[in-house]
Amino acid sequence: MPLIDPARSLLLVIDVQVRLMPAIAEGAEVIAQTARLAAAARLLDVPVLVTEQNAGGLGPTVPDLAPAPGTAIPKMSFGATRAPGFREHLPDGRDCVVAGCEAHICVLQTVLGLLEAGRRVTVVGDAVGSRKIGNRDAALARMAAHGAEIVTTEMVVFEWLGTARHPRFREVVRLIK
Repeated sequence: MPLIDPARSLLLVIDVQVRLMPAIAEGAEVIAQTARLAAAARLLDVPVLVTEQNAGGLGPTVPDLAPAPGTAIPKMSFGATRAPGFREHLPDGRDCVVAGCEAHICVLQTVLGLLEAGRRVTVVGDAVGSRKIGNRDAALARMAAHGAEIVTTEMVVFEWLGTARHPRFREVVRLIK
């Protein structure tokens, strides 16, 4: 099914951490778009998983996205699928909608691992970042070449809604405007 179905979706936020984000090109926009996705996910009952790469060095997830204490999945491997215990957090039958940093390292390796595991993966292009735009763009192209769909935040949100008659339509649309 080509549409992004909220009943089959999982939002995966990769490594949007306090010491990393100041170095990310357009980092404030990546945080803003990821926060919109996370807020929409909460309103529409889409589960959200958050990873933290080397939290001792890169710090915790940024406050705008901070998960409940103790729920971020710690990792040292760049690809989350290689992190001990990560796969146990992935509900069966859920497609992964992915945002985060860095696009050409942790996001790329996680997406390739998810695709290899048979997951449908959608990468939110305006909610991923790298220190250099060229690295982000190359990563998006490589992920697409391997089968990930590249979309925008608004595409995800409106596909999750499905209709202007959705009972949470007004609340969710306020996140975008």
